[in-house]
Amino acid sequence: MTLDKQQKKDLATAYKQSFRPMGVYQIRNTVNGKALVGSSMDLDGMNNRLAFSKQMNANTFMELRDDWNRYGGNAFVFEVLDRIKPREEQMNDPSELDGYKEEVETLLELWLEKLQPYGERGYNKPKRR
Repeated sequence: MTLDKQQKKDLATAYKQSFRPMGVYQIRNTVNGKALVGSSMDLDGMNNRLAFSKQMNANTFMELRDDWNRYGGNAFVFEVLDRIKPREEQMNDPSELDGYKEEVETLLELWLEKLQPYGERGYNKPKRR
Protein backbone atom coordinates (compact mmCIF):
# COMPACT_ATOMS: atom_id res chain seq x y z
CA MET A 1 0.00 0.00 0.00
CA THR A 2 1.49 3.31 -1.06
CA LEU A 3 0.36 6.65 0.23
CA ASP A 4 0.20 9.78 -1.85
CA LYS A 5 1.58 13.07 -0.55
CA GLN A 6 -1.77 14.30 0.77
CA GLN A 7 -2.42 11.08 2.70
CA LYS A 8 1.03 11.30 4.27
CA LYS A 9 0.40 14.93 5.19
CA ASP A 10 -2.98 14.07 6.71
CA LEU A 11 -1.49 11.23 8.75
CA ALA A 12 1.34 13.46 10.00
CA THR A 13 -1.15 16.17 11.00
CA ALA A 14 -3.36 13.66 12.83
CA TYR A 15 -0.32 12.34 14.70
CA LYS A 16 0.81 15.83 15.70
CA GLN A 17 -2.68 16.63 16.99
CA SER A 18 -2.99 13.45 19.04
CA PHE A 19 -2.08 13.31 22.71
CA ARG A 20 0.76 11.00 23.69
CA PRO A 21 0.46 8.96 26.87
CA MET A 22 1.80 11.25 29.60
CA GLY A 23 2.50 10.71 33.26
CA VAL A 24 5.02 9.36 35.75
CA TYR A 25 7.42 6.45 35.23
CA GLN A 26 10.27 4.74 36.98
CA ILE A 27 13.37 3.11 35.57
CA ARG A 28 14.03 0.36 38.08
CA ASN A 29 17.26 -1.55 38.60
CA THR A 30 16.22 -5.20 38.91
CA VAL A 31 19.46 -6.12 40.68
CA ASN A 32 19.39 -3.71 43.62
CA GLY A 33 15.83 -2.33 43.47
CA LYS A 34 16.89 1.31 43.13
CA ALA A 35 14.72 3.46 40.86
CA LEU A 36 14.85 6.71 38.94
CA VAL A 37 11.40 8.30 39.08
CA GLY A 38 10.52 10.86 36.41
CA SER A 39 7.73 12.35 34.39
CA SER A 40 7.19 12.70 30.68
CA MET A 41 4.74 14.25 28.28
CA ASP A 42 5.44 11.19 26.09
CA LEU A 43 5.75 7.98 28.10
CA ASP A 44 6.13 5.84 24.98
CA GLY A 45 8.99 8.06 23.82
CA MET A 46 10.73 7.72 27.19
CA ASN A 47 10.31 3.94 27.07
CA ASN A 48 11.77 3.93 23.55
CA ARG A 49 14.72 6.02 24.79
CA LEU A 50 15.55 3.39 27.42
CA ALA A 51 15.06 0.53 24.94
CA PHE A 52 17.36 2.25 22.43
CA SER A 53 19.97 2.89 25.12
CA LYS A 54 19.87 -0.79 26.10
CA GLN A 55 20.07 -1.93 22.47
CA MET A 56 23.04 0.33 21.76
CA ASN A 57 24.58 -0.34 25.18
CA ALA A 58 24.95 3.42 25.52
CA ASN A 59 23.47 4.95 28.65
CA THR A 60 21.77 8.33 28.15
CA PHE A 61 20.58 8.61 31.77
CA MET A 62 23.45 10.17 33.73
CA GLU A 63 21.82 9.33 37.08
CA LEU A 64 22.15 5.63 36.23
CA ARG A 65 25.74 5.77 34.98
CA ASP A 66 27.56 3.92 37.78
CA ASP A 67 25.05 1.08 38.09
CA TRP A 68 24.63 0.91 34.30
CA ASN A 69 28.38 0.34 33.99
CA ARG A 70 28.33 -2.18 36.86
CA TYR A 71 25.24 -4.23 35.91
CA GLY A 72 24.61 -3.39 32.26
CA GLY A 73 21.57 -1.93 30.56
CA ASN A 74 19.53 -5.11 30.79
CA ALA A 75 19.36 -4.69 34.57
CA PHE A 76 16.95 -1.77 34.07
CA VAL A 77 13.23 -1.88 33.30
CA PHE A 78 10.77 0.87 32.43
CA GLU A 79 7.53 0.95 34.43
CA VAL A 80 4.64 3.40 34.16
CA LEU A 81 3.50 4.46 37.62
CA ASP A 82 0.64 6.78 36.68
CA ARG A 83 -0.97 8.29 33.57
CA ILE A 84 -2.88 11.48 32.91
CA LYS A 85 -5.93 11.02 30.77
CA PRO A 86 -6.47 13.88 28.30
CA ARG A 87 -9.81 15.63 28.49
CA GLU A 88 -9.99 15.70 24.69
CA GLU A 89 -9.03 13.19 22.02
CA GLN A 90 -7.18 15.75 19.91
CA MET A 91 -5.45 19.04 20.46
CA ASN A 92 -5.96 21.92 18.09
CA ASP A 93 -3.05 23.96 19.39
CA PRO A 94 0.24 22.72 20.92
CA SER A 95 -0.26 25.21 23.76
CA GLU A 96 -3.01 22.91 25.05
CA LEU A 97 -0.19 20.69 26.38
CA ASP A 98 0.84 23.43 28.82
CA GLY A 99 -2.12 22.70 31.09
CA TYR A 100 -1.13 19.06 31.27
CA LYS A 101 2.53 19.81 32.07
CA GLU A 102 1.54 21.23 35.43
CA GLU A 103 -0.62 18.17 36.19
CA VAL A 104 2.24 15.82 35.26
CA GLU A 105 4.69 17.73 37.48
CA THR A 106 2.24 17.64 40.41
CA LEU A 107 1.78 13.91 39.91
CA LEU A 108 5.57 13.48 39.89
CA GLU A 109 5.88 15.33 43.20
CA LEU A 110 3.27 12.99 44.74
CA TRP A 111 5.15 9.90 43.56
CA LEU A 112 8.49 11.26 44.74
CA GLU A 113 6.99 11.86 48.16
CA LYS A 114 5.48 8.38 48.23
CA LEU A 115 8.50 6.39 46.99
CA GLN A 116 11.36 8.56 48.32
CA PRO A 117 13.78 7.35 45.60
CA TYR A 118 16.84 9.00 47.15
CA GLY A 119 20.17 7.69 48.37
CA GLU A 120 20.11 3.91 48.81
CA ARG A 121 16.51 3.75 47.54
CA GLY A 122 16.97 5.45 44.21
CA TYR A 123 18.77 7.66 41.75
CA ASN A 124 16.81 10.89 42.22
CA LYS A 125 18.43 13.84 43.94
CA PRO A 126 16.44 15.51 46.73
CA LYS A 127 15.23 19.01 45.87
CA ARG A 128 17.05 21.83 47.57
CA ARG A 129 14.84 23.95 49.75
